[in-house]
Amino acid sequence: MSSINPSRSRLESLVKQFAPDEPVVMLNLLRFREDAEYADEDNESPCSGREAYARYSKLALNQLAKVEAKPEWVGEAMVPVIAPDDEDWDEVLLVRYPSAQAFLSMVSDPEYQAIVHHRTAALADSRLIAMRPKKT
Repeated sequence: MSSINPSRSRLESLVKQFAPDEPVVMLNLLRFREDAEYADEDNESPCSGREAYARYSKLALNQLAKVEAKPEWVGEAMVPVIAPDDEDWDEVLLVRYPSAQAFLSMVSDPEYQAIVHHRTAALADSRLIAMRPKKT
């Protein structure tokens, strides 16, 4: 079962798990569609999933800056050494947000909502995992 967009209950859980001023790093695992699947009302030119995600990424950088978040690491997923046989990913990102609330502010912003259709069209599957440093 593919997962592209977060549910309301998962977003609510995110806020409950982090202190208001606690930074959060989001692990993004992305699998692209061969061809982007835009809705007819999106009026976007046909492209690959990777190209649609590139459109999203370019626009999302401004949204990240608005909430003082930034990409920490972006790379190509290579070999799933420990994973189910059918679980391959194309790209991995780590994005640092100043707080879980900053992430929620971004995804609920109308300007962000106006660009997220590129992400939805681009992805066959994804994972978004909120992380904190382990206390030793």
